[in-house]
Amino acid sequence: MTPPDGEIAAVFKKDTDMPGNAPCVRVYRKDKGSTLPHYVTSGAAGADVKACIRKDYIIQAGERKKIPTGLVLEIPPGWEAQLRPRSGLALNHGITILNAPGTIDSDYRGELEVLLINLGKEAYTVHNGDRIAQLIFSPAPQVILEEINMPGTTDRGKGGFGSTGLTG
Repeated sequence: MTPPDGEIAAVFKKDTDMPGNAPCVRVYRKDKGSTLPHYVTSGAAGADVKACIRKDYIIQAGERKKIPTGLVLEIPPGWEAQLRPRSGLALNHGITILNAPGTIDSDYRGELEVLLINLGKEAYTVHNGDRIAQLIFSPAPQVILEEINMPGTTDRGKGGFGSTGLTG
């Protein structure tokens, strides 16, 4: 069913440029001014996501804000989208995604929003059309969870953080 306003575009589709069996992720433009995610280079793992805002968002040092994208994704069952930070924003401004990676489930049909946090020392301004995150698509099968009485043994055993050492 196509929503009454906005438009739907297949941004990730099966074609000769995509290796393997790439799933089709349909994208609804909730806001006509939104920009479809896109891969900037042929080897990019993440598709860039842009802010779709009517006015600038100022994120003070230590503050977090939810930034709209104007997009709704239709992710195929058995897949997820992960929102990940942009390395340049993190390095140059201390801007990252608070719940990185943020998971978008295949049955979510709300607007894609990015929860940015400013870990830098100065305020940062997000403008309409700024690249604020990247989307990575991954298989996400549901598994059968079975309760057992005792876990099996391994060479590692109960060794946790740092238990495998720093050198090989």
